[in-house]
Parts: sequence; structure tokens; C-alpha cells
Amino acid sequence: MGRIVFSVKLFPEDPSLNLDIIKERVKKALPGYASVYRFDEEPIAFGLVALIAHIVFPEDQEGLMDEVEERLKTVEGISQSEVLMVRRA
Repeated sequence: MGRIVFSVKLFPEDPSLNLDIIKERVKKALPGYASVYRFDEEPIAFGLVALIAHIVFPEDQEGLMDEVEERLKTVEGISQSEVLMVRRA
């Protein structure tokens, strides 16, 4: 079974928000079939740092990426998200 890597940039609501807290919230928000491969941090401006989450899930079912995106939108502390890349692992 193949896997998909879904990379998404997450922008925190507040520059003073602890990114470790957001990382834990993202992990908890994901459905059971998805997991975080790794997180990267990208400085934006004026102390704001975006969090890039690389999420892995199986490719054998349709609609999984949409569900992951919807769950990420519910994470407290994230103002917006931007899909960077989707590829096979």
C-alpha cells in the first residue's frame, strides 16, 4: 500500500503562541490513519513563525486529504493554512 505525504503551512493566530502547543494540538486533531512525519518552522515576519506539518496517510481511499484539511481547520491557535505539496511517499 502506498502512502501520501501532505505538507501544509500553518499560521499561528499570535506570534507569542508556543509552537510546541500547536504541534501537540495538530497531532491530536488528526484521524487515526494519519500521522505527522515531521514539523518544520519557517520565519515569516515580525517574529511570526509558520509551522510546516508533513502529514502521512494511506493513498488507498479517496477523501482522506479533505478530512485531514478539515480537522486542521479546527485546531485552536491556527489562523489559516496553506497546502504546500502533496506527493507519494
